[in-house]
Amino acid sequence: SPLVVMVSLDGCPHCRVARQSHLVPMWREGLPIVQVDFRNERVLTDFLGQKRTHDEMTRVWRVTVAPTLLFFGPGGREVAERMEGAYLPDFYRFYLEQRLDQARAKL
Repeated sequence: SPLVVMVSLDGCPHCRVARQSHLVPMWREGLPIVQVDFRNERVLTDFLGQKRTHDEMTRVWRVTVAPTLLFFGPGGREVAERMEGAYLPDFYRFYLEQRLDQARAKL
């Protein structure tokens, strides 16, 4: 499975809906999902083993909208089109499944 990274922003209502309605259930089913936050100084280890803050990673990935979902394969290579911003709630799962199919086809 691809690694799904959700770039979120504290207090973002669209982020909360995407997370609670779609991502948490998929995570519980075993899909690898992590969250990286705009304006957050917590440190993480990137795909190259470098220590960076969450906020630095959002800049490295050139993410400007919350929520944004990124789909990564081996070595930190993006393997599907990003999902940027809010989608109509009724269609969010459809677009998410479409991106996951795209990603799996490239793995």
